[in-house]
Amino acid sequence: MGILKKGPVGVLALLHTSPAHVPVFDDLRDEDHQGLELRHFVDEELLARARREVAATLESTLGPTVALVEEEGRRIGRPVAVRTLLVEGAWARFEVGDTEGCARLVADAVDAVGDADAIVLAQGSMAGAQQLTMTPIPVLSSPRLGLAAGAWAVRVG
Repeated sequence: MGILKKGPVGVLALLHTSPAHVPVFDDLRDEDHQGLELRHFVDEELLARARREVAATLESTLGPTVALVEEEGRRIGRPVAVRTLLVEGAWARFEVGDTEGCARLVADAVDAVGDADAIVLAQGSMAGAQQLTMTPIPVLSSPRLGLAAGAWAVRVG
């Protein structure tokens, strides 16, 4: 995420690893940050490169995500116990462009969780599931929170 200044307002520039993320951020902007101008840049090679050099499977994202959540808990003085759940088949659907199918699988898995204080969707590709869940447990995803942080940065300059 970056900020480009355009007169007194500002433009938020977003770098995506898939074109599927563009409408997600446009919808979030329309819901929460009307008037914010977004400039989208898509470089699918970044994801391909990360998969070749950083991760062999998506399951490998679980460790870093758990570490980040635990670190945040310590930072605010509240130790957390993190459990992970890998939603089988969701990434395969996302990769072939079935973002709705991916979101539905994730939402169904989230709705099956009954004993948590919060659920964190660890990848931006899961964000669509947040609106499909029926769980009373708070569900957090990075696109909404990230866009809010970027919008704030544009406002304060």
